[in-house]
Amino acid sequence: MLLSSKQLGLIAAGGSAVLLLAAFLFQAAGYAPCAMCIWQRYPHAIAIAIGVLLLVGLPILLLLMAGAVAASVTAGIGMFHTGVERGWWEGPTSCTGSGLDMSNLSAADLLPSASSAPSALVMCDEVAWEFLSLSMASWNAVLRVGIHNQ
Repeated sequence: MLLSSKQLGLIAAGGSAVLLLAAFLFQAAGYAPCAMCIWQRYPHAIAIAIGVLLLVGLPILLLLMAGAVAASVTAGIGMFHTGVERGWWEGPTSCTGSGLDMSNLSAADLLPSASSAPSALVMCDEVAWEFLSLSMASWNAVLRVGIHNQ
């Protein structure tokens, strides 16, 4: 049975919805997202919006092309993030340990105080969770490419 372009687009949007929901569930379970994790969520939200527009009946070809771009972007960010986590290349200094000058900080500056809230900075170069030796970023890339290529 061959699926129509509209059905394939809706399946891809559904895949993005599942992956985005999983990200939020992991966050609710205590796995705070890093900056690159958040970046991977935006294309999923766009793909979900495209799925809604497909249901409304807007031009299919244009929406499917936009959906393919969104899938490619989130997969690309996931692959880049995987490389940062594995130490294959440097990530952005805003969310990795590289490039930080801590020479002028005291021990008190480095330790959280009892009265302060937990640090909001989650490092992009640390794997918070993995399954079958793949991190969440890796699974995002693998599943997004797999869903897109169906």
